[in-house]
Amino acid sequence: MRSRRRLGRDFGLLWAGYAVSAYGSGLAFGALPLVAVLVLRAGPAEVALLSAAGPAVGALVALPLAPWVDRRRRRPVMIAADLVRCGALMSIPVAYACGLLGFGQVLAVSVVTAAARITFGAASGALVTSLVRPDDRLVAQARFESTNWSSLAVGPPLGGAAIGLFGPVATVVADAFGHLLSALAIGAMRGGREAGPGAAGQVRGGAGGLEPVAHAGRAPEAAGRVRRAVFPPAAGDRGRVGAVLCGWRHLLGDPGLRALFLNQLLVSGLVMATEPLLAVLLLRDLALPPWQYGLVFAVPCLGGLVGSRLAPRVVARHGRDRVLRTAGTLRVLWLPGLALAPAGVAGLVTVTAVELAIVLHMSLHTPVVAACRLERTPPHLVARTLTAWSLGQQASLAVCTTLGGLLAGLTGPRPALAAVGLLALATPLLLPRPGQLAPLTGEPAGGRR
Repeated sequence: MRSRRRLGRDFGLLWAGYAVSAYGSGLAFGALPLVAVLVLRAGPAEVALLSAAGPAVGALVALPLAPWVDRRRRRPVMIAADLVRCGALMSIPVAYACGLLGFGQVLAVSVVTAAARITFGAASGALVTSLVRPDDRLVAQARFESTNWSSLAVGPPLGGAAIGLFGPVATVVADAFGHLLSALAIGAMRGGREAGPGAAGQVRGGAGGLEPVAHAGRAPEAAGRVRRAVFPPAAGDRGRVGAVLCGWRHLLGDPGLRALFLNQLLVSGLVMATEPLLAVLLLRDLALPPWQYGLVFAVPCLGGLVGSRLAPRVVARHGRDRVLRTAGTLRVLWLPGLALAPAGVAGLVTVTAVELAIVLHMSLHTPVVAACRLERTPPHLVARTLTAWSLGQQASLAVCTTLGGLLAGLTGPRPALAAVGLLALATPLLLPRPGQLAPLTGEPAGGRR
């Protein structure tokens, strides 16, 4: 089975580091707003500022770091990002124990951890291209995606229990130690022949370390010529401003990537915009108890685990383009159903079923998008491209969530959910057309063989 293929010791350590970090963050899901409310008695405006401004400013801080990441070895950058997150998070329980914790510190930690998370993601995405064969990238991305969804399924309920037993900063400590363990796992990778920035060829993990792999049966020299021909040096990659904007130029200059990027921005923004609207609808209007509200979001994450594990098999059976268009359409088809949730148990079942369908198809779609993004990006632009993608998503989330909240304030949560759902039905028009994502480097795109 492709999904069970061994991808090498170094990838296993990278995946293990990602897993401990993801489960720590799952336990600490919503921990900083919770600390602000329970410890600092923050009001709604301060909590909204923490939830929106922290990640947004963190993304802006991470943006100029992308060219720096692209010029350096990935593992040291990732270890440094993990250690920065660990130190920033541990400052909260230390200050809490000393009676010195303030809202400004919590906001600063939110900014620092967001910037470090984006930097880590950009470096790890570039490192994956060096650790696995091109035709194994979908399998690798599916494993990361399944780990993410499983951490969201089990982390928040366990985190809530830990807070009840050990206090409001317990999950912050767990998150910090998760990043520390991640740094140790990445440090244990061999990495002695890690591909440097701008490497022409690809490498793979094996028993003897990392070895060059030729493209589609060509000799390594020919493969290098093919990659340099397809991915010429970016003209805008001169000077600080040009280096920062290179990721955006690459995303918007490639028709296939541009379509994926714009579609992903709008879909993720609209889906996330439904969360605060659902909180008001379910907790206030439908009067669901908090434990049932938690089930609405925890149970669908199991669908995310299933979908991400099935993604390589589905692509192998039906082809990448068909999966992108079908799953990309089905993930938004259900959104209008959120506005139709009735009262009582029927409403709980309706919302859970709709969320399950959305998450299942999102988890099929996301690893395919990630694999396509790596396939169509030259090694010297991976970090900048992933940072530009993350910054665009943060901006989309902030704008869509704000607009959805304003609309709900004028019309109520149900009309706002209906408007978001109807707008989402138009997003499949932005998906790439057949053939726009044809491989550029002779690498396999998936599908029947």
